[in-house]
Amino acid sequence: MLYWQKLSPEEQKNRILEALNENVNFSKDTSLGYPASKLDGKVFNDNAPFLKDTPLLQSFVSNPNHIGCHTLGDSESAFKGTHELEKDVLNILAVDVFKAKPNSFDGYISPGGTEANIQAIWMYRNFYIYKKEAKVDEIVILASEDTHYSIPKGANLLQLDWLKIPVSFENREINKVALEEIIVKAMNNGKKYFIVISNMGTTMFGSVDDPKNYTDLLEKYALEYKLHIDGAYGGFVYPFSNEKSIINFNNPNISSITIDAHKMLQAPYGTGIFICRKGLIENVLTKEAQYVEGMDLTLCGSRSGANAIAVWMILNSYGSFGWFEKISVLQMRTQFLCNELDKLGVKYFREPYMNIVTIHAEYIPKDLAHKYDLVPETHNEKNSWYKIVVMHHVEVQHLTTFINELKLVSNVEEGITN
Repeated sequence: MLYWQKLSPEEQKNRILEALNENVNFSKDTSLGYPASKLDGKVFNDNAPFLKDTPLLQSFVSNPNHIGCHTLGDSESAFKGTHELEKDVLNILAVDVFKAKPNSFDGYISPGGTEANIQAIWMYRNFYIYKKEAKVDEIVILASEDTHYSIPKGANLLQLDWLKIPVSFENREINKVALEEIIVKAMNNGKKYFIVISNMGTTMFGSVDDPKNYTDLLEKYALEYKLHIDGAYGGFVYPFSNEKSIINFNNPNISSITIDAHKMLQAPYGTGIFICRKGLIENVLTKEAQYVEGMDLTLCGSRSGANAIAVWMILNSYGSFGWFEKISVLQMRTQFLCNELDKLGVKYFREPYMNIVTIHAEYIPKDLAHKYDLVPETHNEKNSWYKIVVMHHVEVQHLTTFINELKLVSNVEEGITN
């Protein structure tokens, strides 16, 4: 690991205070030009004594703006201290986790995985338009039917077609025959440029796509493509549970990755991460934002620096070895659940390296699903699946209680619920 280390609470506190001291101080500095300030003092007391021991809350009250992309060109100098903490996070994730070469990537901490995925689609659409002189109707998105709803949302916003690739009901693998047929049909309909979204942990199933299923076929037909990995859920699980994973920047076909920190990392909601190779994010430069120091290359514009600091604190509290240990514990708990379901003859899907178990709905009475907050695939009468996500708060005793109640309310051996 080049960047990821474990820091004591005192070391973290000192580094954050150092970063805040490098930022503009709206309480003391004569800052006349910014349309911003610290949080309103009538509501958020920045002199509260407990703040001195809680650097994240100090960051929240100080209200740093992380507008722009701090890996490329200049950034707002008023917040340069905490911008460096965001760059630390990106180095850890891009280089130490996803195997990029140092200084070979751009990225930012977004307000969530949905924006990060749309950022990727926007970036590639503009790349094709600006660099390849493509027409919008020549560009198309390829993604599986299990892909996150941010993909059709992005397709709608950017006026692109989304070709939905069917998957097997039981193992959630992409149907390669159907994929080839869809690609050939798209070619015949005038599509020349492909934006591929490959999943590293789908929201409902935790299933992981093999990117080669896409790239082999696209290269077979000599088609131009850009490959984005949606690891919004799996990005903080799969690279640690599957140390042989090749879904990273060592694969030259992968151009960008989305990760969510507000899922497995337990950061505050509204914290996603977007990382891409150098030479791409310039395609979404908003030249009209001339009052912004540096370049605004993001969809959201202004964003909270406190969220970036939260991610920085979490990563440095664990260190790389601590995070491996945490994911290993969750994997063991997930395997315990699967073993118990196997004993009962309950059918389910589980990607071996993920911590989601998705159970056939016929085994789960609705009242039990409601009691344990199991998430259905769809909120209507045609629902086929319920999922259990083994997060940090889900312990073996909780899983045991659920299994024991499942035994009482269902004839699970026959798959017939009462």
